[in-house]
Amino acid sequence: MIYNKLGGTDIEVSRVCLGTMTWGRQNTEAEGHAQMDYALSQGVHFFDTAEMYAVPPTPETYGKTETIIGTWFQKTGNRDKIVLASKIVGPGIGWIREGKSLIDRKNIALALEASLKRLQTDYIDLYQLHWPNRGSYHFGQSWAYMPKFDPKAAEANFIEVLETLGEFVRAGKIRAVGLSNETAWGTMKWLQLSAQHSLPRMASIQNEYSLVCRMFEPDLQEISLHEDIGLLAWSPLGGGMISGKYLGGARPAGTRWSLDERKLFRDTPEAEEAVKAYMGIAAKYGLDVCQMALAFVNAQPFVCANIIGATSMEQLKSNIASINLKLPADVLADIEAVRRRYPQVF
Repeated sequence: MIYNKLGGTDIEVSRVCLGTMTWGRQNTEAEGHAQMDYALSQGVHFFDTAEMYAVPPTPETYGKTETIIGTWFQKTGNRDKIVLASKIVGPGIGWIREGKSLIDRKNIALALEASLKRLQTDYIDLYQLHWPNRGSYHFGQSWAYMPKFDPKAAEANFIEVLETLGEFVRAGKIRAVGLSNETAWGTMKWLQLSAQHSLPRMASIQNEYSLVCRMFEPDLQEISLHEDIGLLAWSPLGGGMISGKYLGGARPAGTRWSLDERKLFRDTPEAEEAVKAYMGIAAKYGLDVCQMALAFVNAQPFVCANIIGATSMEQLKSNIASINLKLPADVLADIEAVRRRYPQVF
């Protein structure tokens, strides 16, 4: 396993991070526990979760993933071996705090204490803002996102959030803080205000990044490298589509796309053609397409950790093993050629 420092902190994290959002919906508690056991045995000690999980989100599954992690901590006594990341939701989900989930002082306190209880721990190593109060161009909004907010009001909220997070850092309930689904403007504003007011500095940014989603380049890539705020890449397999299992409208039973009642924003003709092209590259060089895609993400200098997820042990083992794959120059050149044909597919 490869390990990196989390931003400017002294926290060391595994380059492969175990994503957990299927536990409590697609995976049982026992399966979640087995995944954590195996991941840790392979040197993966960085786990990522969120109060909202399991996904696809429902009122019935809210908080279940954190609960499963908590029972594993209680059963194994392994809390001190894990770097644990969780998140507070942004506004827009009606069943969480009665739909009044603006990220502010009140909601941070409520969300953090509830997460700690479910996780059966006294602290969270990395506490992240799941998406901005302003909205996000992620989750299929890249074509429609238009910033419409008062920057002065946003700045005041940023300071309130940083002050609140700082109080929990001093109380020992949070070790580091991070962003998720944030923009270049937002990221730089968080960093600017933390410096100006001597408040906690964002250590990481968790945004979508994969062969079929490279919006992190070039602006956020530059910020990540030069401001020491590493990317935690989510959906490095494009929500599973890079495997090819959804080609031609297929919806295998038990998969996320078969369960998700929300708009499948990645399901576009352009995305399908891009996936076919990447599968063609993998076949040409005798590679597993998922391992190729994960190895591409692992190799990026701005990536601090690659958040993998799996519903089966076979998938998990293959995904973790991708850390050992180094892509030759010819493969990278072919990947770049496909990227130029399909620069933005959803």
